[in-house]
Amino acid sequence: MLEKEFEIKNPTGLHLRPAGMLCDVAQKYDSHIYFTYHGNNEANAKSVLSILGACIQYGDVIRLTVEGEDEVAAMADLTHLFDTAFEEG
Repeated sequence: MLEKEFEIKNPTGLHLRPAGMLCDVAQKYDSHIYFTYHGNNEANAKSVLSILGACIQYGDVIRLTVEGEDEVAAMADLTHLFDTAFEEG
C-alpha cells in the first residue's frame, strides 16, 4: 500500500475535467485507488461521481492511497497529474 498527500494546486479544484483525468488514469490500473479528504471522508478515484461529490477545492489537502500489484506505477502516474495541477496551473 502506498499513500501520499497532495495539496490541490489547480485554481478551480477537482471540477469535471480534472476529475475525469484522475478517473481515466486510475482506471488504467488494477489497484484499489481512493483518497481521503476533509477528515475521514473517502472517495473512489475510479468514479467521477465520487470525485466530484468530494467537492475538492484549491488548497485542499487529500491523502491518496493505492493498493495492489501495480501500485508503484499507478502512484507515479497519479502523482504526475497532481504535480502538474492537471495541466491547469
